[in-house]
Amino acid sequence: MLDVRRLRLLVELSDRGTLSSVAEALSYSPSSVSQQLSQLEREAGVPLLVQVGRRVQLTPQAEVLVGHARAVLDRLEEAESEVARSLTTVGGTVRIAVFQSAAHAVVPQALTLLRAEHPALRVEVTEREPDVGLFEVSARDFDLVIAEQYPAHTRAHRDELDRVHLVADTIRLALPPHPSSRRATPAGRVASASERIETSLLAAATMPWVLEPEGTASRDWAEQLCREAGFEPDVRFETADLMAHIRLIRSGNAVGLLPDLVWAGETPSVTLVDLPGHPEREVFTSTRHAAAARPAVVACRDALARAARATATPSGR
Repeated sequence: MLDVRRLRLLVELSDRGTLSSVAEALSYSPSSVSQQLSQLEREAGVPLLVQVGRRVQLTPQAEVLVGHARAVLDRLEEAESEVARSLTTVGGTVRIAVFQSAAHAVVPQALTLLRAEHPALRVEVTEREPDVGLFEVSARDFDLVIAEQYPAHTRAHRDELDRVHLVADTIRLALPPHPSSRRATPAGRVASASERIETSLLAAATMPWVLEPEGTASRDWAEQLCREAGFEPDVRFETADLMAHIRLIRSGNAVGLLPDLVWAGETPSVTLVDLPGHPEREVFTSTRHAAAARPAVVACRDALARAARATATPSGR
C-alpha cells in the first residue's frame, strides 16, 4: 500500500522542482524528504527519481504516480469538505493569500463580517503577489487567493483551480492635488473637462512617474498604455507599495496609475483623471476545485464579495 504522506511529497516535488524547496515548504529537512521518497520508491517497486546534475528529475513512472496522487489528495479534501458541511457551524482555519491593495481595501471589512457571523472560524491572511499566491493555493500552502488581472494580460491557467470574479476595479491617472481647487484639502476632486485636456495621459509624458517593479503585470500594462499614447514614462520611483505611490503623487513628486480599490472606500487625496476606455483590472478569488464547497471557503468568499461591493467606488466620486 502506498503511503499518502509520501505521495504528497512526490506531488510537491513535481510542483516545486527541488528537494530543498519541498523541504522548506513543509518544514522538513532535505535529507528527510529524500529518505521518504526513497521509501516510496520501494513501495512502488519502480524508480521514481533520477539524478540530473545537482537536481533530481521524475521518471515517467513517477509522473503517472503524481497524476493518481493528485486525485487522491483532491478526494481526501472533498471528503473533509463534505464532513464540514454536515456541521451546523462554520469553523476551522482558512489561509488566504492576498495582494496589497486588496488586503488594504477588502480584507478588513470581510474579517469584521466573518467575526460577527462565524466566530468559530479562524482566518489567516498573508500578503503574496498574485502569481505566487495562485501557485501556493495550487500547492495547498493556502486555501484561497485574492488575485488581479490587468487588461490584455492573462495569467497562467491552472486546471486544478477555479476562478470567481470579485470586483471590476477602475484604473485612473493620478496627479498631484490641483492647485485651483478652493478646498483646503482638494481630496478626491475629479478634473473638469477642460482640465482633462490639460492633464491627459499625454500631458503627463514629461512628468516623473511612480510604477510597480519591472516584470509585474501592472508595470507591463502601464508602460504599454503610455507607449500607445506616444511616450515612454520617465520612471523615477519603483515600488510595489501603493501607499508609497499615493504619498509620492500627493506630495507633487510623481504621477502614476492607481486602481480605485486603493482608497478602500475613502475620499481620494489626489486628482484622478479618467483614462480612455475606462480600463479596469479584474480582481478575483481562486481555490482548488476540491476545496470550493468547503463551508469555511464559501463563507470567506461571501464576506469578501460583500466587502468588495462596499469599497469598490471611492467616496465623493
